[in-house]
Amino acid sequence: MSDNGSGYILGLGDDALIYSHRLGQWLTWAPAFEEDMALANVSLDLLGQARALLTHAGELDGTGRSEDDLAYQRDERDFRNVHLVEQPRGDFAQEMARMLWFSTYQRALYAALAGSTDPQLQAIAAKAHKEVRYHADHAAQWVVRLGDGTEESHDRMQAALAWIAPYVDELFDDDAASVAAAASGVGVLPSSLRAGVAAEVAAVLAEATLTDAPASKWRARGGREGIHSEPMGFLLAEMQHLPRSMPGARW
Repeated sequence: MSDNGSGYILGLGDDALIYSHRLGQWLTWAPAFEEDMALANVSLDLLGQARALLTHAGELDGTGRSEDDLAYQRDERDFRNVHLVEQPRGDFAQEMARMLWFSTYQRALYAALAGSTDPQLQAIAAKAHKEVRYHADHAAQWVVRLGDGTEESHDRMQAALAWIAPYVDELFDDDAASVAAAASGVGVLPSSLRAGVAAEVAAVLAEATLTDAPASKWRARGGREGIHSEPMGFLLAEMQHLPRSMPGARW
């Protein structure tokens, strides 16, 4: 793995890109029009992060690939995102549980990357940190509203936490790319973020009268090495269909 952090940055860009696509699928399906707009805005923020990160990864890895090349011309095994972001759109409680964990993780990540030795990654992280603060707050408000709401909303929010549980630990796995990036000063070890993120999520759940789901017998792993779940192939087929069907097409 390159010591300049290209593989590490690629993984961060893939996380943002794939979750942006999943959130875009909520348009017209959210519980209120305002929430349609809110989720669309979060999706666009993540897409902007993905564009900056993928462009920088392409500059660093020596291939000269553009953000479009990396988004549309890679096969499934070449993507380095965690399993959490590729899971299909479920119900609204599941999405808020996923957003709470992922955005709280991103907020801690981008705050830590303020100390990166890569000036470009530092700048990307500074902008992104302002965005994900809103994402985390938005998710937290909904988790509290649902958890401390009606009996049905509480039960569905609690069930959402059980659904997401097998995918959370992978966010904090120290894969080869992150270890190399941390050693060079470009990145940070995901495991170093675990305690702080877990504490923030626990505080939200306590306010919501919810309890964190027990550890699952099975947990996701391997996304950073290109090992993905079944939904990933369908997502890429949808996302990449047009540019692969019409190479070089321009509006």
